[in-house]
Amino acid sequence: MTAPVENAKRIRSSEELGKLVQQARREQSLLQSDIAGLAGTGNRFIVDLERGKPTLQLQKVLDVLDLMGLEVVIRRKGSHHD
Repeated sequence: MTAPVENAKRIRSSEELGKLVQQARREQSLLQSDIAGLAGTGNRFIVDLERGKPTLQLQKVLDVLDLMGLEVVIRRKGSHHD
């Protein structure tokens, strides 16, 4: 059994994910262009991600999250343990 996820944040929309990414970027004192350069994507992609654009390519989003030290954890609703 895996330990509970620390500092977990429930995300229910692309807008909520965008705000979380923006907050994490600012906490790391990074510019949007910094993330874009490190992720090998255009600055526009990071802008769209932070604005919550719902049609972004999932793999690119996952790559940016990983780059920022974030991860996606999927579990059944109502489940309190992994």
